[in-house]
Amino acid sequence: MDQLKLAALDADDLAVISAHMQDAVLLVGDMKFLPGRKQFAVVANRFDWEHAENGRADEDAFQRQRSGLHFNRVVSAKAIGINQKRDDGVLELLSITFEPGDEPSGQIVLAFAGGGTLRLDVECIEVQMSDLGPAWSTQSKPEHDLREQT
Repeated sequence: MDQLKLAALDADDLAVISAHMQDAVLLVGDMKFLPGRKQFAVVANRFDWEHAENGRADEDAFQRQRSGLHFNRVVSAKAIGINQKRDDGVLELLSITFEPGDEPSGQIVLAFAGGGTLRLDVECIEVQMSDLGPAWSTQSKPEHDLREQT
């Protein structure tokens, strides 16, 4: 798998990064807010949906890759429904979205399976995603229950 290096400066760009990071798995301890630098960093094992959708049936059909996300111009970070005292807690990233405020500021929202949310108050959207090393094969493909929750 080719290594990706993406940047987002608006909500459309952020949606592209979100699509590539969907179903990424990370530990709570793999997230860090650096308030003095106005930065928030995340390291995760992303699932390569593009590779999986190519329909290959061999043993390398599913792959993951270690990737870093770097959010700049972050004013504050708030975790909801995430136990920050457990660095070994496992999270599955579902999406990254932007909720505008007084332009260009707003909130970048990272939504996790199970209802956990991370809200980053930002001056503007300035995000980078970079793959950090080679991909590896995995046996499973993430699946989602598309039935309505009652």
